[in-house]
Amino acid sequence: MAFSTAALIIVLSVFNGLDELLHTLNNSFDPEIKIEAAKGKSFEVSQEFLDKIKQTEGVEIVTEVIEDYAYVRYRDANQVVTLKGVSDNFIDQHRMDDKIADGKLQLTKGDTQFAIVGRGVQYALSIAVGNRDHALQVYYINNIKSGTLDPSRLYSRRSILPGGAFSIIQGFDENYVIVPLAFSQELMNYGNRRTSLEIKTKADAEVSSVQDRLKQQLGEGFVVLNGEEQHQDLYRLMKTEKLFFFLAFSVLLAISAINIFFSLMMLALDKKKDISVLAAMGANNALIKKIFLTEGALIAFGGTLLGLTLGGIFCWIQLKFGVISMGMETSVTEGYPIKVIPTDFLYTMLVVAFITIATSYRPAVLAARSAAVKNL
Repeated sequence: MAFSTAALIIVLSVFNGLDELLHTLNNSFDPEIKIEAAKGKSFEVSQEFLDKIKQTEGVEIVTEVIEDYAYVRYRDANQVVTLKGVSDNFIDQHRMDDKIADGKLQLTKGDTQFAIVGRGVQYALSIAVGNRDHALQVYYINNIKSGTLDPSRLYSRRSILPGGAFSIIQGFDENYVIVPLAFSQELMNYGNRRTSLEIKTKADAEVSSVQDRLKQQLGEGFVVLNGEEQHQDLYRLMKTEKLFFFLAFSVLLAISAINIFFSLMMLALDKKKDISVLAAMGANNALIKKIFLTEGALIAFGGTLLGLTLGGIFCWIQLKFGVISMGMETSVTEGYPIKVIPTDFLYTMLVVAFITIATSYRPAVLAARSAAVKNL
């Protein structure tokens, strides 16, 4: 019971740590609130529309975004990436200040435009950040009518200097290139259309409240997503896996409790004379049942408390010293992430209470029945 309980607490704490780590990494790249079109890939924006959103209570910054797939080429290397054009106030959201691995976090300097590439893209294309001799060539497939004979009209091309490289998580690092909004607007010929708007809320505002206000203002034509909803499938998968492991280790606890069942059964058979003496002294069936149930509870909860203590100590050591490494040089954290949540301890105790009652009940009934037979 002790080792099964300790293993359950450790596994649940690892899942909690991974979930928190994913939230932290995704929040470094994703906005607090994201506005998208309910139907279609893009939507028209106007200054009046943007002002309406900016005037919403709790909204501090509204960043315009044009995001689509593009083909990039640097010297002799090439790759398909997700090109993300953002307005200049993207820098003011300060989401990536500590994620720049090379170069600077800047989109423009004077009349010069810069691209901020993912670390994986930088490695794949061997990009020399800050080198003005070689620019990043960006190609975009135009949406034109079929039957066009001029190949040059099939795509548009522009060049931009790589000014920095960010490193967050593999999924972002290997796919994203961030450019100024004007660059993507001209390359993709989007005009006043945007694929999304990214919202930064004020420091004293609640994200959920701001999200509700925006939903009410924008109506059914737009989808307003918070950080959790932007990766809903991923977080749902994490919760499902955690639940699966909780149920699996609960089964292990139940298997461990079989020892309690057989111990109490043997005790009931071995203590028939003592049970008879108790019955002769006036002990009723309820009291005898209570004695055996208490015996089972003492065994189960004794092991459980020891397991909870061992699991808690291990989690504290991992948090403090990170003794177990992720085992990868490219991992975002050296040691396995751990986060202890009190409710995990509570749920474990509830499971143990249920298992204890289930395994102790039959021996208790058998002992009470023996007492009743002796009385007869």
